[in-house]
Amino acid sequence: MTVAEKIKTFQDRSSWIRKMFEEGAQLKAKHGADHVFDFSLGNPNLEPPARFKEVLIEVAKASGTGYHSYMPNIGYPSVRQAVAEFLSKEQGVPVTANEVIMTCGAAGALNVILKAIIGPGDEVITPAPYFVEYGFYVDNHGGVLKTVPTRPDFTLDLEAIQAAITPSTTAVLINSPNNPTGQIYDEESLMGLGALLLEEGRRVNRTLYLISDEPYRKITFEGVKVPSIFSCYAESMIVTSYSKDLSIPGERIGFLTVNPQATYKEDLLAGMALANRILGYVNAPALMQRTIQSLQGVSVDATIYQKKRDLLCDGLSECGYEYVKPKGAFYLFPKTAVPDDVAFVKALQEELILTVPGSGFGAPGYFRIAFCVDDDTIIRALPGFKRVLKRI
Repeated sequence: MTVAEKIKTFQDRSSWIRKMFEEGAQLKAKHGADHVFDFSLGNPNLEPPARFKEVLIEVAKASGTGYHSYMPNIGYPSVRQAVAEFLSKEQGVPVTANEVIMTCGAAGALNVILKAIIGPGDEVITPAPYFVEYGFYVDNHGGVLKTVPTRPDFTLDLEAIQAAITPSTTAVLINSPNNPTGQIYDEESLMGLGALLLEEGRRVNRTLYLISDEPYRKITFEGVKVPSIFSCYAESMIVTSYSKDLSIPGERIGFLTVNPQATYKEDLLAGMALANRILGYVNAPALMQRTIQSLQGVSVDATIYQKKRDLLCDGLSECGYEYVKPKGAFYLFPKTAVPDDVAFVKALQEELILTVPGSGFGAPGYFRIAFCVDDDTIIRALPGFKRVLKRI
C-alpha cells in the first residue's frame, strides 16, 4: 500500500476535478495558453494595491535584535491589536487583541477552529453549494460534514438547517460572500440563524457555534454590505484572509477571531492557540504579519470585478443561460443545460473553455465560472459558451 485508504477515497472523490485540470493543461499545451479560456480557478488577476508593495519593502529592509526569532504562536501583539481595532469598526462590537489569532490564511484558521471544537463524530452543518475543501477540513479532525440545501437564489434555508441539527451538531459553517455562488446572506437571515442556534442549542443541551468564512468580505458589488456576524450571534467566530482583498493568495496570511461575548471565549482561544501550534502552522508568516499591520482596510478596487461580472452576465444572458447574479466574490454559478454538469463542462472544454462542475460544490446541475480574468478572456469565450448551449 502506498497511501492510506482514506486518502485514496478522497482522491477518487475529487478525481474528476483533478482530471479536468489535467485536461486543461493538455489543452493549453496543444493550443497555446492564449487560446484556452481558463475560468477554473479563483486566482485574483488584479495586482495588489500599490501600498502593499511599499509596506513590504519597508518591512523587508527593517532589522533588529530578534527580528526573525520565534514569536507567540497566536501572532505579534502589535499586529493583533491593529486587526482588533479594524474589526471593532467593521463588526460594531469591541474586539481586543486577545480575541485575535493570526493564521496561515483562512484555510489554516478553519482547521485551527475545527481542531479545537470538534470531537469524534461531531457534525458541522454547511449550506450547499459550499467550498470544496470543507468536507476534508472537517474530516481532518474526526468530524462529519452535513450539507443542507439553500433556497433557489442560494440564500439560507433556516428550516433546512434546523431539521439537520442533532445532539451531535457542534457548529454551522457559512461562507458569505459565497464561493461558488457569490451570494451574500442578509442581516435578517443571519439574525434568524443566530436565534435558531440559540434555541436549538438549548434543546440539544450544547453550545452550537456559528463559523463565518469571510475571505471575500471586501469584494462586494453595488454597495451591498456584509452584515456583522458578531452582532447577530454571541457564540460566533470569523475566519478570513487577505488573499482576495489584497490579491496575495500565495502569501497565506489571515486570522481568526472569537466573538468577545462567547460564553467559553477563554477556553476557545486557549484551545485554538494550542491547535495553531500542534497542527504544524506554529505561527502565521512573520513578514506578512508585519506587512498587513499597516494595511487594515486597504483593498483592491472591487468595482473592477463588478465590471467583469456585468460583462460576463450580460453576455451569458444573451446566450440564454440562467443564473443568480452574484452580489460579491468573483464567481458566477449558472445552471447547466443538461442534468449532467460534468458532461456540460466537458462540452465547454471542446470550445477550450475551462470551468468547474457544480457537483464538486454539492450542487449538481450547475457550473462555476471564476471571472477574475482579463476582460478579453471573457469577450473571446462568449461565442463558445453560446455554441455549447445551442448544441446541447
